[in-house]
Amino acid sequence: MRKLFFPLVVLISMIGSTSAQSTKDSKVETVLNGMSERYKSFKSFEADFTYAIESTQEKIKDSQEGNIIVKGEKFRLRIGDQEVFNNMNTVWTYLKGENEVTITDYDPDSGDITPAEVYNMYKKGFKYTFADEAGEADTRLYDVVDLVPEDRNLNYFKVRLVIDKKTKDLKSWKVFEKNGRRFLYTIVKFTPNVAVKDSDFTFDKTKYPKVKIVDLR
Repeated sequence: MRKLFFPLVVLISMIGSTSAQSTKDSKVETVLNGMSERYKSFKSFEADFTYAIESTQEKIKDSQEGNIIVKGEKFRLRIGDQEVFNNMNTVWTYLKGENEVTITDYDPDSGDITPAEVYNMYKKGFKYTFADEAGEADTRLYDVVDLVPEDRNLNYFKVRLVIDKKTKDLKSWKVFEKNGRRFLYTIVKFTPNVAVKDSDFTFDKTKYPKVKIVDLR
């Protein structure tokens, strides 16, 4: 599973399709900064979410439910029959159906979107603009922002964030891949400052009897 957030946690050359805003509009930046500061104020958080993937070209349409716990840049993600643990040194990806865990080194420069980065990824390597405003200017409920990556070699060309205008909560984000796939994450329940231990972000093989270990470090 790509570390998205989730595959996570981005971008494009579609700015020309929106209104004539600056590629780093100060109004958009104010919205993004407000969202970022809100999540930075939490010591940890837990979120239940829905995850949907769709591709008309490949005739793919599927959805699943998931859960994530985040502390700083560490996270534990559960979605479908998959669990991902990241303690900022090592990443464990466990597949329940195969009872197999793959271990890799954490690479902060991989370019992947991680759950811990989705709230801050706009700060480096992205252009951004308003994609839409749900409702009239003074009554809309959400700000819709498109993030466009400056690196054209990434496998996605855009990430669309939907941010609650009042609370600054991130309600959903959608990743647009060049191959036509679309990944949509929608927050269903959000709990800030949950009790969590650092060990929660490390795979404990004693809890997975007879697990097959594939160590790629």
